Amino acid sequence: MTAAGTPPAPAGWQPALAPAVSLRHDRVRDADLLVLPERVVVLRGSAARILRLCDGDRDLEAIVAELESRFPGAPVADDVRAFLGRMRGEGWVR
Repeated sequence: MTAAGTPPAPAGWQPALAPAVSLRHDRVRDADLLVLPERVVVLRGSAARILRLCDGDRDLEAIVAELESRFPGAPVADDVRAFLGRMRGEGWVR
């Protein structure tokens, strides 16, 4: 278990949005949204940027590497792993 109580991601995990979940941009609010059955989550910061990389083809390490190349010097590795672990724990990412 991780510090947040979520089991660690399996080796080679290729995160993707769960089947009933979609990522949308609301132009009126100028906000990225995670649309779930009977619920909408407003995403803040880099959450949508991370989730857009969760296509089921890239593994977790490739997502981290992509973000590290986009944001050199930023400590993204731990933050991305923790964020995706929480999304997996919620069942929003598989």
